[in-house]
Amino acid sequence: QVRLVESGGGLVQAGGSLRLSCAASGIIFSGNDMGWYRQAPGKQRELVARIRFSGPTNYADSVKGRFTLSTDIAKNTVYLQMTSLKPEDTGVYYCNYHIPWGDVDYWGQGTQVTVSS
Repeated sequence: QVRLVESGGGLVQAGGSLRLSCAASGIIFSGNDMGWYRQAPGKQRELVARIRFSGPTNYADSVKGRFTLSTDIAKNTVYLQMTSLKPEDTGVYYCNYHIPWGDVDYWGQGTQVTVSS
């Protein structure tokens, strides 16, 4: 059974930093994708960053150079280090586990990130 639990969200001033964590269980990193999505009020959920084990990490253009996705395989944890935060980064951040074979997605419950100007 797949379970994703996010943590690390909060309120931060513009220019600040936060690190999100996603503790995963019941997953297999190899061949599958782990990533972060976000949803701002009134907007659709959008990709922030995604990695396939031993492959490249893809970032949304809006976060390139500011956000870094990393993984700790031993801890089954995915991180999103966010720096130089902007008010437009505000939203609920969701951890995602995607199995390409069968196109199956699993989501965490989300963690709120609020960036004040």
